[in-house]
Amino acid sequence: MKSLLVAAFSLFLILFSNMASAEQTPEKESVEAVDSTKAPETKKADFNVTETILEHIKDDHSWHLWGHTSVALPVILYTDKGLEFFSSSKLMNHEHEPVAYQGNYNYKLFEGKLRVAKADGTMDEELSKKVWDFSITKNVASLLITVLILLLIFLRVGSAYKKRGVTSSPKGLQSFMEPIIVFVRDEVAKPNIGHKYAKYMPFLLTIFFLILTNNFLGLIPFFPGGANVSGNIAFTMTLAVCVFILVNLQGNKSYWQHIFWMPGMHWSMKLFLAPIELIGVFTKPVSLMIRLFANITAGHILVLSLICLIFIFKTIFASAIAVPFAVFIGLIELLVAFLQAYIFTMLSAMYIGMATEEHPHHEGDHEPHYAENDEA
Repeated sequence: MKSLLVAAFSLFLILFSNMASAEQTPEKESVEAVDSTKAPETKKADFNVTETILEHIKDDHSWHLWGHTSVALPVILYTDKGLEFFSSSKLMNHEHEPVAYQGNYNYKLFEGKLRVAKADGTMDEELSKKVWDFSITKNVASLLITVLILLLIFLRVGSAYKKRGVTSSPKGLQSFMEPIIVFVRDEVAKPNIGHKYAKYMPFLLTIFFLILTNNFLGLIPFFPGGANVSGNIAFTMTLAVCVFILVNLQGNKSYWQHIFWMPGMHWSMKLFLAPIELIGVFTKPVSLMIRLFANITAGHILVLSLICLIFIFKTIFASAIAVPFAVFIGLIELLVAFLQAYIFTMLSAMYIGMATEEHPHHEGDHEPHYAENDEA
């Protein structure tokens, strides 16, 4: 439903923008051409919906606050001439427009990416390949803030358990966090992994609270929120790769046997199923990556599209429709923020459980081996 709403709003905004650009009448153009005695005025650029939405959901080398005010972030580059450090404020002028900065090379931002510029201002693709960008961008800064928040919370909760003990009743922040941790343990880890769940609880809790905190921070429209970390494909890919490595490293003999040479079946079916099972090993983390990325990004685009309706119609009356709908979608996004963290963690636990599950042994290739006390 969310994807359909995003598609409908995107189509509407594109059609409306095309209609608005086509409303340049010849009469108005002729009047402007004849009236040349007036002093030239700076023409304001038309409101670009696509550019506005993409600017809010993409990563950046600075953290925009309001107007032309931004928080400059450190730029860290490694080139063939060595390391280089400078502030991202040198890449922008006072009107928040990209300008060139002369360091080891002539650096400039092209569509949010730091590249090497030629003398005429165009991008030098050859020299840009020599530049490795390790800058603290907006998403990286937001991720560091998330890590700091989680450290403060769990160090405090951990110290409370050491003082009061595990059996004592929780208090304060401890009483707020314990039901969530118990929920992940009883509803996610135990049902999907089994008796070995305790070994994987730190990993599952880490990815659950990391995704949840980033999702909540992304819904806050002002600093230190507003960053679209979970809507960044690099972030979701990193989490998916971590799950992929853990699952396949912890996979037992039975797990790999069921992939490459499934027991209990004819050899012809084994040859048919082996490629399919092998492809499934790689499609599982890909589905984790795309699901989280697409849902969070779609939510941000939908809310921003509703807000942009006010600037498209250029009337305060549009806010009577746009703002309530934006608030409603924002409340739904609170549920989606928790739901996506839960789904990612649950599927990760399911994949771990599938890799570590002890399957019953088989006698031969066709008949399964049943336990002696099985009277079925």
